[in-house]
Amino acid sequence: MHIPKETIVKFLRERGKDSLADQAEQHLPDQVDPAQYSAQLQRYGVDVPALLAKLPGPFKGLFGG
Repeated sequence: MHIPKETIVKFLRERGKDSLADQAEQHLPDQVDPAQYSAQLQRYGVDVPALLAKLPGPFKGLFGG
């Protein structure tokens, strides 16, 4: 399961975390595996379950979201 980087950046910007969104945009790959990048996503303040709960399809409900 991979999440598009632009989805993560948008998620951060919606929460007013523009500086962290800019960092994520520069340092994350185009497709992010949340398990592989969990520590980095935490540093950016990404709540992975909350992010996945916002996504449609196979992501919905993962990690208890």
